Amino acid sequence: RAYRGTLLMISHDRDFLDAVVGHIAHIEGRRLKLYTGNYSFFERARAEQLALQQAMYVKQQREIAHLKSYIDRFRAKATKARQAQSRIKALARMEEVTAAHVDTPFEFRFFEPVGSPDPLLMLEDAAAGYGDVAVLRGLTLTLRPGERLGLLGRNGAGKSTLIRLLAGEAPPLAGIRREGKGLKIGYFAQHQLEQLRPDESPLWHMNHLDPRTRDQDFRNYLGGFNFHGEMATAKVGPFSGGEKSRLALALLIWQKPNLLLLDEPTNHLDLEMRHALTLALSEYEGAMVLVSHDRHLLRTTCDSLCLVSDGGLKPFDGDLDDYRKWLDQPQEAKAGAKVSPQETAKTPAPRRANDRNLSREIEQLERRMAQLTEEKARLDARLADPAIYQSPDKAALQKSTARQADLVRLLGEAEEKWLALHEALERQ
Repeated sequence: RAYRGTLLMISHDRDFLDAVVGHIAHIEGRRLKLYTGNYSFFERARAEQLALQQAMYVKQQREIAHLKSYIDRFRAKATKARQAQSRIKALARMEEVTAAHVDTPFEFRFFEPVGSPDPLLMLEDAAAGYGDVAVLRGLTLTLRPGERLGLLGRNGAGKSTLIRLLAGEAPPLAGIRREGKGLKIGYFAQHQLEQLRPDESPLWHMNHLDPRTRDQDFRNYLGGFNFHGEMATAKVGPFSGGEKSRLALALLIWQKPNLLLLDEPTNHLDLEMRHALTLALSEYEGAMVLVSHDRHLLRTTCDSLCLVSDGGLKPFDGDLDDYRKWLDQPQEAKAGAKVSPQETAKTPAPRRANDRNLSREIEQLERRMAQLTEEKARLDARLADPAIYQSPDKAALQKSTARQADLVRLLGEAEEKWLALHEALERQ
C-alpha cells in the first residue's frame, strides 16, 4: 500500500486484494472489463450489473415475442403486410441482450451428517510429533457436534501435526486420543492429492469409494465440481493442482462426515471455487477444525480460534485482527506473552493506552478511506458513461468532476495520514 508505482497482480486472496488494489480487471467471454474499486466493490457492482442485464433480457424477450407474434399473424395479409415488414426490420435491427448468468461452474453442498456422538473426539494431555520427537505436548481438547474451530499459528508451529493427530493419521506419542462412537471424519490435506490414482478418472475414484451408486448419479454429482462430460472420465495424472483438490473434496464430501478436519483446503483453488467452498462450509451442520491462510474463509466459517504456539495449544481470545497484531510482535515478546489480549506481556500502561488510541484512529481512518474509495468508484463509473457529456445539465457535470478532484485529494491526504499513524505505532 505504501508503494507509489503501478502494480498489476493476480491473486486468489480476496482480503489481500481488498486491502491493496483500487481496480479489478474482470475477464469473461474473452472480453476484459475494468471496475474501479477493490474486490468487494467489484462483487457488488457486478451483481448489480447482472441483475440489470437479466431485467433487460426479460424485457427484450417479451418485446421479441410480441413482434414475432404480430409478424406470424399478419405477414400473409395484404392490408397488414407493410406493418409486418416494418416489424421484421425492427427485429433484425435489435441488438440482442444475452441472459445474465453467474460464471461459477461450481455448485455443491455438504450432506447433513447422520448422527453425531457427543463428544466427537477428545485429546487428554496428548503429545504429537514425528517418529519419537514430540512437536506438541500437553494437548487437551474436546470437540463437540457443531463446533467450528480455526487453528492459528506460525508456519512450522505444528498445526498440520495437530490435524494429523486428530485425524488418527498418527498415534499420540503420549496421553490419550478418544473417539466418540459413530465418529466419521472427513480429512483433507495436501498430501492426499498425491494419493489419487493418476491413471484413473474422477468417475473411477467415485466408483471405487462407493460401488453401489449408479454412474449417472456420480456424473451429476461430479458436475457440481466442474467435472463435466469427458472430464469425468479423463485420467487424473495431467490434472492441475486445483482440479485434484476439487476431486479430493468431492470424495470427502460424498462420505458424509460429521467432523471435518481441513488442512489448507483452498490451496490451488481459484476465487470461484473458494467462494463455493466457503458457502458450502457455512451451511455445513457438522463440526469442523480448519487450518488455512485464507482469512476470509476463517472469518466466515469459524466460531472460535485456538493458537498453536510454543509447543502447545491455547484458546485465542481475539479475532483475526488481534492475531495479526500478535504476529507483528517481536518473537521474544510472543514467547513470554499470554494468548489473551488482556494478558499480553507487561507493557507500561501509558504506552498500551497510546497503542490502543493509535490503533483506533487507524481503524477509523481505514473506514473513512473505504467510504471515499467507494464514492469515488461510483463517481468514476458515472463519468465513464459517454451519455453524461451529452446531457444539457452542464452544471451537474461540473459538480461531478469537481467532486472527483476533491475525492482524489481527500484520499491522498488520508493515505499519508494512514502511513504516518502506522509509523508512529511501529515506533512505540
